Amino acid sequence: MYNTAIILGAGNSARMGGEKSKMLLKIGGKTVIERSVEAFSDMPEIDEIIVVCRECDLKAFSELLPDESVSFVIGGSTRQQSVFNAVETIDGCDYLIIHDGARPLVSPQTILKTLDKAQETGAAATGVPVKDTIKVIDGDFNIIDTPDRDALIAIQTPQIFDFKLYTRAIELAKESGEDYTDDCRLVEKLGAKVSAVIGDYDNIKITTQSDIALAENILRKRGEL
Repeated sequence: MYNTAIILGAGNSARMGGEKSKMLLKIGGKTVIERSVEAFSDMPEIDEIIVVCRECDLKAFSELLPDESVSFVIGGSTRQQSVFNAVETIDGCDYLIIHDGARPLVSPQTILKTLDKAQETGAAATGVPVKDTIKVIDGDFNIIDTPDRDALIAIQTPQIFDFKLYTRAIELAKESGEDYTDDCRLVEKLGAKVSAVIGDYDNIKITTQSDIALAENILRKRGEL
């Protein structure tokens, strides 16, 4: 079994403010990208790691991540294109693990549970039950529907796919000219089912400055800081 992890770190970090990539911000003495990559590099189930980054961050990323099992790819103009750029460098693997570099607190347990389910069903993604009531609105911000909260899940990453299934989904997306912000949707459009795995609320996405403090609090709670 050969598994490849793609860690996405090519976003422009607009909501964080400033020109510096949020991947290079530090949480408890380590950068966001270091923590995200280490979550996978410490696992024997992961054979190869591809980090997707902006060209302007390549030197900094490569200095932070000198491990020979980590390679780098320049990202595209969208999330989907960044994943495609990485996939094009892969000769072949069994399972493709796609993870947001901005989720540095993902646990080995969550990764393994999701990988196990993907090996069972062909495609799986981790997520958590939504805590809030969700409303559907129209173009004028009028509430038009209230979905049953028990049937909703907030999808996170990793999202893990049989490699051949995912490459078929890529071809369909290219043919139809579609661009998705979520890899599950890419595979769903192929007609394949994606299994949801209940993960961890601590698997937060670093988006704004306040998330740095929250992440450090989570690490303290875990006894890792």
